[in-house]
Amino acid sequence: MATVVDANARARLSIEGPVARLTLVRHAQMNAFDGAMHEAVRAQLDAVEATKDLRVLVLSGEGRAFSTGQDLGERAGVFEAGGQPDLGESLETLYNPLVRRISALPIPVIAAVGGVAFGAGAALAIACDITLAAKSARFQFGFVNVGLGPDCGTSWTLSRLVGPQRAMDLALSARPINGLEAERIGLVARCVDDDQLMSEASALAARLAALSAPAVRAIKQGLRSATMSSLDAALDAERDAQRLLGQTAEYRDAVLGFVKRSRA
Repeated sequence: MATVVDANARARLSIEGPVARLTLVRHAQMNAFDGAMHEAVRAQLDAVEATKDLRVLVLSGEGRAFSTGQDLGERAGVFEAGGQPDLGESLETLYNPLVRRISALPIPVIAAVGGVAFGAGAALAIACDITLAAKSARFQFGFVNVGLGPDCGTSWTLSRLVGPQRAMDLALSARPINGLEAERIGLVARCVDDDQLMSEASALAARLAALSAPAVRAIKQGLRSATMSSLDAALDAERDAQRLLGQTAEYRDAVLGFVKRSRA
């Protein structure tokens, strides 16, 4: 039976067995992030981290968007009151900890992107471990359209996914791309029909949840750390992880089962 937890009506967490589903719920504002949204997502991630035996987290947005990033109405309110928003402070205290938290979670995080993923919303989608997109999804790294540069890790993540030339094109032109192009250039792992997005995400989550938890954790940690380190460091990390995984019951059972079947 699923457990559903709401947080300030901005984010909904549903837990069913080993799979958690975190849904951004601010569809009238296309799931744009304001202070309350950040607070809600933090609270739900606290719940995820506190729940034993979770194996996978699926992140999605309700309605017509995954997320359109920062709520510019919130920023406008500061300007209209005669103030000056401190974007560096916002990134340091809100957005960057969210991206780091997704990266550091020991379980894989699947983003299911339907509709618009704009600016920080697009950055959040590609910060996840595996990103699925509906054909009609629209990714747009439109920071330049509001006089800003990329943030939320976009300057690091985007070029590693699609290469420096395409990353420069997407960041400078701010042109939107659909799910099919996103898959073609390597921005997302898979593109599926719109009506299959959530079922595909659920099937993938179930598949990952059925795998060896220590192996999945090691793969995520290894691939994440490898992009930030040298080949030598990656080889050493793989060695250390395999040494530990080689001592698990899952590995022993898999080897003995394979040999038994091959001898039959």
